[in-house]
Amino acid sequence: MDKWKKEDCVRCLRAKQEEVGRLPKKSDFDSETVNRIKGWFGPWPRALEAAGLKEPNRERAEKRREKRRRAIRNRIRYRREHPRPKENQERKEEK
Repeated sequence: MDKWKKEDCVRCLRAKQEEVGRLPKKSDFDSETVNRIKGWFGPWPRALEAAGLKEPNRERAEKRREKRRRAIRNRIRYRREHPRPKENQERKEEK
């Protein structure tokens, strides 16, 4: 099999879990298979989550959401504190 689809990776992970009776580790696969799986899903824990073998880390997801919220708040605050010079605004209006 040259090109793997996401479904192939998920199937491979689930089959390995059935075979070994625990969450599969990267060391349970050859390096080519690990690279294909990580190519689709990124870090190994995300691959296990995508295959439904591991519960998603809610704390990590909440931290990521909070980081986005802070970035938005900071961007808004920065724009209020640093308004664009009027001449730049006039040039944009002319265009």
